[in-house]
Amino acid sequence: MAFTEPAPTPLALLLLGHGADPESERGVECPGDLPPASDPDLVARAAAAKEALGDRLYILGHHYQRDEVIQFADTTGDSFKLSQQAAAHPEAEFIVFCGVHFMAESADILTADHQRVILPDLAAGCSMADMAAIHQVDAAWAAITAAGLADSTIPITYMNSSADIKAFTGRHGGSICTSSNAKRSLEWAFERGERVLFLPDQHLGRNTAVRDLGMSLDDCVVWDPHRPTLTAEQLRDAKMILWRGHCSVHGRFTAESVADVRGRVPGVQVLVHPECRYEVVESADLVGSTEFIIKTLEEAPAGSAWAIGTELNLVRRLALRHPDKTVIFLDRDVCFCSTMNRIDLPHLVWALENLVEGRVVNQITVDEETAHWARAALDRMLALPGVGAKD
Repeated sequence: MAFTEPAPTPLALLLLGHGADPESERGVECPGDLPPASDPDLVARAAAAKEALGDRLYILGHHYQRDEVIQFADTTGDSFKLSQQAAAHPEAEFIVFCGVHFMAESADILTADHQRVILPDLAAGCSMADMAAIHQVDAAWAAITAAGLADSTIPITYMNSSADIKAFTGRHGGSICTSSNAKRSLEWAFERGERVLFLPDQHLGRNTAVRDLGMSLDDCVVWDPHRPTLTAEQLRDAKMILWRGHCSVHGRFTAESVADVRGRVPGVQVLVHPECRYEVVESADLVGSTEFIIKTLEEAPAGSAWAIGTELNLVRRLALRHPDKTVIFLDRDVCFCSTMNRIDLPHLVWALENLVEGRVVNQITVDEETAHWARAALDRMLALPGVGAKD
């Protein structure tokens, strides 16, 4: 059955927010309303193109995608899980990744040479990943080296990063992490060094170090690539050198958002992603990855109330999936990941119909050397005992 976008009723807007923020930072859009559905004729065209391509096609849909796109996904999940799923289907010649650029890069790194990874809109980037450019990271490492600390500093890079940054991590003996296994990845790093350079999300690094490993906030310093003012002494004394990056969506949530929803909804439980600010996760009842959020809602009792601090498309989908529970967006404004939402039905149809006609558009490729070192960092993560691959 074709997906029908529900009307923005007063109830829906109460649950999902109603405000707008025209001054929101790049990477998040807060229009104050739900986006309209695409032309319904595109649903039939997408279905026809997918049928024509058959087993040659495998569509990956990230949890933050809009439902009109998700309905065509062969599998849904977070970034690394989706890349693994693509690699597990070698019969698929075309991997269409309905996500953002760094995710498609990871899929190209992990899939076979005969598989081609397509991103329906090349403008679908990630503001967090863009906050750590390779020349900036090289400059930070040069400062760490000049301070005589390179041999005792282990880079740990979040999955939400470019292939170049993953490769940097691999070359310097570090590992990748997801939001599910960040604790184990940091434990691994501290078994090998005295401090960690954590890229590119300062909030996940700080939350994991302080809340899960028992460090203090004073053990963490922030490296600002635009104003690199940390001294050699500050670097030497730090246990966590946090890159000054963040998720534009999760960074919007504040401790005031938590207090506000508790005042509006008696008995509400606040569940947030660890990419949120430290003061937000400290104010929340539960903190966990996207998969953890989904599982928690599935297992929650009927009649319970939840305020969710993550991307709105997923929160909205959870609200529709669990009508026996009250599911509320933590932000009063209607805010989407603007780059993720560039993958809409028109772009998906355009990509699929070109494949039917024999034209491969928007192929994402990672050069061999970059892929080699990025894979080395990913392999170190997968070799850790007790580590899962979920974000």
